Amino acid sequence: MTLLADTSVWSLAMRRDQPADNSFVSRLTHALETGERVLTTGLILQELLQGFYGPKAQEQIVDRLSALPLIVPDRQDHIAAAALRNVCRKKGIQVGTIDALLAQLCIRHELVLLTTDDDFRHVARHSELRLWESP
Repeated sequence: MTLLADTSVWSLAMRRDQPADNSFVSRLTHALETGERVLTTGLILQELLQGFYGPKAQEQIVDRLSALPLIVPDRQDHIAAAALRNVCRKKGIQVGTIDALLAQLCIRHELVLLTTDDDFRHVARHSELRLWESP
């Protein structure tokens, strides 16, 4: 299984004030330790850098995520993400632009999204988005 861990999971993993036994953080840690394929995007990197302050925190984020392959959206991903967002909106589900693009990247690359953000559960019900489910 190839994972894309979103900002919510990375934020939990990088905070020292969070319990280490969170199942999402444990799943990410296990994937990284066993060499499982974990991918990221520039969007996730940017969101993390915006959420943590100070040069040391930013250096750690850049250092940790630089080891992961980066998926770059193309024109078709943006078109498909807009269509996905419109489908969700018609179903009464509000999806942010970045979340729609992350979902689209997971769908196109057949990735499993590792996220604590419940908004993606609504998206998954109306698309081919696959989410990691904690046991």
